Amino acid sequence: MDSRLVGQPRPRAEDQRLVRGQGRYTDDVNLPGQAYGAFVRSTHAHAIIRGIDIEAAAQAPGVIAVLRGQDYLDDGLRGMDHIPNPADAIAFKERAFQHSLTGSIFNQRHLPLVVDRVRHVGEPVVLVVARSMREARDACEMVQIDYEPLPAVVDAVQAMEDGAPQLWDGAPRNLCFQARVGDEAAVREAFARAHCVVRREFRNSRVVNCQMEPRSALGSFDASSGEYLLISGSQGVTRQQMCIADALGISPAKLRVVSPDVGGGFGPRSCVNPDQLAVLWAARRVGQPVKWTSDRNEAFLSDYQGRDQVIRAAIAFDAQGRILGIDNEIIGNIGAHTVSYVPLANGSRIMTTVYHVPAATALLSAVLTNTPPTGPYRGAGRPEATHVMERMLDIAADEMGMDRIELRRRNLIQPAQMPYRSPMGLTYDSGSFAANMERALVVSQWSEAEQRKRDARARGKLLGTGLANYVESPVGAPRERIEITIGTDGSVDFVVGTQSTGQGHETSFVQVLADELGVPFEAVTMRTGDSRFVKVGGGSHSDRSMRLVGHLLVQAGERLRSTALSAAASMWGLQVQDLCYEDGRVRDQAGQHVAGLGEIAAHIGREGMPGNPEERRFFAEAEFNGRIAAHPTGTAVCELEIDPETGDVEIVRYTSIDDVGRPINPLIVEGQVHGGLAQGIGQAFFEDYHVDPESGQIFSGSYMDYGVARAGAIPRRFDVELTEDRTHGNALGVKGGGESGITPATAAIFNALADALRGITREELPMPATPSAIWSAIQRAQGVQP
Repeated sequence: MDSRLVGQPRPRAEDQRLVRGQGRYTDDVNLPGQAYGAFVRSTHAHAIIRGIDIEAAAQAPGVIAVLRGQDYLDDGLRGMDHIPNPADAIAFKERAFQHSLTGSIFNQRHLPLVVDRVRHVGEPVVLVVARSMREARDACEMVQIDYEPLPAVVDAVQAMEDGAPQLWDGAPRNLCFQARVGDEAAVREAFARAHCVVRREFRNSRVVNCQMEPRSALGSFDASSGEYLLISGSQGVTRQQMCIADALGISPAKLRVVSPDVGGGFGPRSCVNPDQLAVLWAARRVGQPVKWTSDRNEAFLSDYQGRDQVIRAAIAFDAQGRILGIDNEIIGNIGAHTVSYVPLANGSRIMTTVYHVPAATALLSAVLTNTPPTGPYRGAGRPEATHVMERMLDIAADEMGMDRIELRRRNLIQPAQMPYRSPMGLTYDSGSFAANMERALVVSQWSEAEQRKRDARARGKLLGTGLANYVESPVGAPRERIEITIGTDGSVDFVVGTQSTGQGHETSFVQVLADELGVPFEAVTMRTGDSRFVKVGGGSHSDRSMRLVGHLLVQAGERLRSTALSAAASMWGLQVQDLCYEDGRVRDQAGQHVAGLGEIAAHIGREGMPGNPEERRFFAEAEFNGRIAAHPTGTAVCELEIDPETGDVEIVRYTSIDDVGRPINPLIVEGQVHGGLAQGIGQAFFEDYHVDPESGQIFSGSYMDYGVARAGAIPRRFDVELTEDRTHGNALGVKGGGESGITPATAAIFNALADALRGITREELPMPATPSAIWSAIQRAQGVQP
C-alpha cells in the first residue's frame, strides 16, 4: 500500500458538516403523520404496582393512546434479551462466563414497560402517545399509579447480604452469578511465602453517560408489508435489529434500523433501551409513527450508566519487591436489569496489566440493585482494573520503603518476554512497557518534581505527581463486514457495519481505503448506519473499529486490485502478469494501455466480473468472524496542586505516552486521548451519582446536581506523544486509540493526590475526590473533626 494518506494528521472530513449545524441526528428526523410519546416513570426505587388508572389521561386533549406493560404482553410479545454474558475474549464462540458458584448465570428479559413491579427510580411504566409532545407530557401527569413501596437496596455489597431486599426470583442474594477465575491454588501458595502482603478496598464510582445528544427514537409500522422502521442513534444498527426483532417475534428482515449522526456513545448506546422497543410497538398499536426524545432529567434516571465496582485487592511481594501473586475480589453493580456483564469480564482479564505476575485469581460477583442498569462505559472494566493495580503499587512502595518507580521497574514485563501470556490468559504480542514509562518520566520532568514541590509549598500549595502504566485488552463484537463498489465515474462506494459516534470514521476509514486503491480521498464515500444496506456489523466499541474494519479494507483492496488487473487483461487481450496497478490505474509494461477504475467498472458492467460474467459490478466484500487481538499500552503522568485551605485541585501538567500501534490519523488519536482524559478527570473529581441508601431516590438527577469536567478542569499543560510498536495481529498493525486517554487517568490522578498529601495523611480518598472530601481528609489528619 502506498501510504499517501495513512499516518497523516488530516482534519476530520465530517467536522465541517457537524460544527456548522448540518448534522442530522435522530431528533432532527420527522415522518409524515407522526405522533409523540412520553413516559410515566417510576417514582419509587422498589414497589409493587397495585393498579394503574389511565382513564383521565386517555380523555386528555390530543391523546391517542395510553399504553401499559400488560398491553404489550397481551399482544403476545416478550422482553429484550440483552445477552449480558459476552463472547469470550479468546474463545469467541463461547461465553465469557461458563459456570457460576450460584449454580446458574441469571439473565432476565427486559420489558419496555413494567407490568407488576418497579425496580429503580425512572423505570418506564406507562407510555402516552399524543398529537404533540406537550400534550403527551401533560397527560402523563394524569396517570394514577397505586404503588406499594418495598425496601430498596442500592449498594452491591449490601445487596448480597442475608435479609437484603430481593429484586428477581432466580437470583438469590441478588447474585446474577459468582465466578472464580485464575489459579486459586497457585495464588494461595504465593501468598504463603510472601515477604509483604498489601490489602486495600477501592470503590470505583458510578458515572452517568453524559453524551451531548440526548437519546431519541422514532418508530413506524407499515401494516401492508408488516415491516417496522426504527430511527435511533446507537453504536451499531445490527445489534439493535437483532435484539428488537427477537422481542417482537419477527424476522430481522422485517425491521429496518437507521442510526443517523450520533452525538456520543461511550458504550451505553451499544445496548438496546426499553424506549426504542416501546415506540416501535406503539407505532403498530396506534397506526402512525411515534417519536420520543429524552430530556436531561429522564437521561439521569433511565440511561444505562457505567462503572460502580467495589474491588478488594491483595498483592503478595517477595523481599525484593517482586510480585508473587494477586488475589482480587471484584463486585459489580449490575443495576436493576441484566444488561451487561462486560465490565466484569474485561476487568478480570486485564487485572495484572503490564506487570509480570506469576499467579493471579479473582472472585467476581455480578449483583442486582435498585438502581438504573449499568453497561459498558469507555474502557468497560479496564480503567477500574488499572486504577486498582497502580494505586496498589504506590501503596506497596510506601509500605516497603521503596521508590515507586523502582518498584515498577522490577515488575514490568520486558521485551525479551514477548510474546507474553498473562496469568489471566491474554497474550501480548508487542508493547514496550518499560520504554513507555521511561519516556513519560523524561517528558514530564519527573526528576525535577521535588524542586517543584518546594516551590509549591512556598506558595502555600501541595504538589503531587502520579504515574500509571496501562495496557488494554480490546475485544468487542467478533463479527464485521464491508462492501466496496466502484462506479463507472471512478467513485468508490464503501459500506461498513460500524457506527461512528464521534471517532472520525468518515476520515480514517477513507484514508485507508483511498491508499489501498490509490485514489483521491474525495473519491470515496462511506455509508453506514442503515440495516437496509448494512448486512453485518458489530458496532463501534472496545477499540474494535479500525482493528477489524482496517483489516477488512486491506483484504478488500487486494481483491479489487486483482479484479482490476484481470478485467484490464481481458479488455486488452493481455496476460495479468504483463500489467501493473498503481495510483488507481492499470497499465501495461509497454505503456500502450492505461485504464482508470471508472473505465474498468464500465467494462465489467458490459462484460461481467472476471470469473463470474453474471456479476456486473466492480465489487468486493470482506467479512470477519473471530478475534483480532491487540493491546494498546502506554503511561500517563499527572502533576497537580492542592490548596489545603479549600481542598481545590488544579492539574498543572499531564503527560500521556500512548502506543496505539500504527496511528492511521495521529490528529484523531490525539483527540481521542484528550476526550478520554476529560472523562477520567470528571470521574476523579466531579461525577458523583448520589443515590439515597434508604429510599433509592436520586439526589443528582440533573446537571445542577451532577458534575462533569468543564474546560477549566482540563490541564493547562498537556503533552501527548504516540509511540509505535505495531501489533502483528492485523494487516495494518493498529491496536486502537479510543480508550487510551481514559484507561490510566483516574489511577494517575489518585496517585498524584496521594503523593501531594503524603506528608499529611495516607487516607484513601473517595471517588470522586471533591474539594470537600480532600479538605475533610486534611482536617481529620490534623485532629479536627470536619
